[in-house]
Amino acid sequence: MESKNIIDIDEKLRILGTAHISSESVDLVKSQIENWGPEVVAVELCQSRLKALTEPESLDSEDLLKIINEGRSLMILLQSALASQQRRMGISTGEKPGAELLAAVKAAEESDIPVEMIDRDVVITLRRAWHRMGFREKWRVINTLLWEEEEDDFSIDDVLGDSDLLSKMMEEAREVAPRAGEVLIDERDAFLAGRIQQIRGKGKILAVVGAGHLPGVANNLKQPSLEITSRLAELSEQPSKSVWPKILMAAIPLFLFGAVGWMAYNGEFETIMETAKTWVVLNAILAGLGVLLARGHPLAIVIGAIASPITSLNPTLAAGWFAGYTQLKVASPTGKDAQDFLALDEVSLFWKNRVGRVLMVTAMGNIGSMVGAWLAGSTILYELLIG
Repeated sequence: MESKNIIDIDEKLRILGTAHISSESVDLVKSQIENWGPEVVAVELCQSRLKALTEPESLDSEDLLKIINEGRSLMILLQSALASQQRRMGISTGEKPGAELLAAVKAAEESDIPVEMIDRDVVITLRRAWHRMGFREKWRVINTLLWEEEEDDFSIDDVLGDSDLLSKMMEEAREVAPRAGEVLIDERDAFLAGRIQQIRGKGKILAVVGAGHLPGVANNLKQPSLEITSRLAELSEQPSKSVWPKILMAAIPLFLFGAVGWMAYNGEFETIMETAKTWVVLNAILAGLGVLLARGHPLAIVIGAIASPITSLNPTLAAGWFAGYTQLKVASPTGKDAQDFLALDEVSLFWKNRVGRVLMVTAMGNIGSMVGAWLAGSTILYELLIG
């Protein structure tokens, strides 16, 4: 395993490829730090992933409220779905995913060796991948992650060649999401190499990365150092948000107010009442249905349904936020809920677990409200055209 998963770039840089679910990798990391004697240990982690490893109970009500307010529920659900498959593999092999990375951090700290986080922030990675994918790719990836059956029996040797949390998932789905593969694997290879090159002046470095990144990182390090490090700023950029969704969502209330004004001008007050009823009913039913499908609390269903006809008239608000906040208050998650959700060894936790349910209620409430607004707008437009 050592000769296969260790690459010496030169006498001052060694790259160690590990399996995130292998106890052998944990032992290998410890022995390499002890025997090779690095002056710096670089690990394939960002601060948020390190926190998830060291403080699994840290996802509390305050964090959830922030997630709701920032509209990040769908992104967190995607990240959790990606992580769940590797966690389940880790549980089945008797080792926690990321254990060897945490072992590297702890072993370095015990030996007073500086630790460098060299991975790109996982949220940036997910957003860039999500932005790059088309609608069909997004649907296929979510379907693959959540619903496709997994193999219970597998050899750890099969995993060693491609073990990273995100790259493992996306290598399997490259054919259905080729544009995301570049972000989740190729870009991160370049980013890891750039960060390693950036800290080369700090001494003898042991870089601990997922075995799936080993060839890509090594190949990138063959390029001129300035060329590698110059890409870091570009690779760290958040994808620009498209203005079209906001324009379209703003166009719906403008259209509605314009239609009502036109009908009032023509004295069609009965039609105005029918239009208002269509708007309220479709918005309320679809938003409430979304929360119901997420198995939200009855009060969250009611709040989501009431909020939707109003929030759909304001692009800065979302019915799912109100439903999610209500769910958070009436069924507040505990520390154990956070730990269980972060373990996510079964898909049903998205609905059964209180943390998962808050996220699902928020996301599904927003989706239902959006669909309701579009259906209502289309229905009203149709009635105006045929009227």
